[in-house]
Amino acid sequence: SYIFALGFPVVMLIIMTIVNNSIPPEAGMDIFELKNLAPGVVLFGFTFVMLFTAILMAKDRCGSFLERLYAAPVTAAQFITGYIAPIMVLGVLQCIITYSAALIIGIVTGDSLSLGGMMFSIVLLLPCLLMFISLGLLFGGIFNDKAAPGICSILITVATILGGVWMDIKTVGGGLFKIAEILPFYPAVDLARGAVNGCSDGRGMGLAVTLAYAAAALLGAVLIFRKNMRKI
Repeated sequence: SYIFALGFPVVMLIIMTIVNNSIPPEAGMDIFELKNLAPGVVLFGFTFVMLFTAILMAKDRCGSFLERLYAAPVTAAQFITGYIAPIMVLGVLQCIITYSAALIIGIVTGDSLSLGGMMFSIVLLLPCLLMFISLGLLFGGIFNDKAAPGICSILITVATILGGVWMDIKTVGGGLFKIAEILPFYPAVDLARGAVNGCSDGRGMGLAVTLAYAAAALLGAVLIFRKNMRKI
């Protein structure tokens, strides 16, 4: 699971770069250019961190592991922190590996990427990472280990489409883009792309939206965990 979470975004980065090289310049499609693709793939990787977290929580909850831990004098918030901290490290490592791969690919293809911009992008994406981890804990706390992956798979599809990872959702416009602006996925991707490209002006609202969803998801995870503790 660790290898998959860390390596799959790199595989997708390579595949979509090959796809981009086959698109004629007159098509005017820049969504798969490395400077736009890499931040989108990072968010795509976060969705699998969510899936991994949900499966982990669901298995711990459905087994006897958490039942034994509930006997310890630890609060629900402390339990959640214990889950979040190591997975946050995994998510940051995933960002570093993905952006490092993007730098190497950029050297091969002749695309220049800003190292400082990518580091700043990782900082801006931390609330988004926290949100996906919290959603994983939330789904794992509600559903069992068979249902949680299915729910997460639906959200992975929604996040990649409405986040504009594989398509220019802004060009599509209309009601779909308005929905994308309300949800946290597109603002997070747009924020990361702005950082990588050195143009983060006017994206403060995107950060505020991501922070709000991250706080709500974290609160929901804590409340569900506390509810499960009281059942024992």
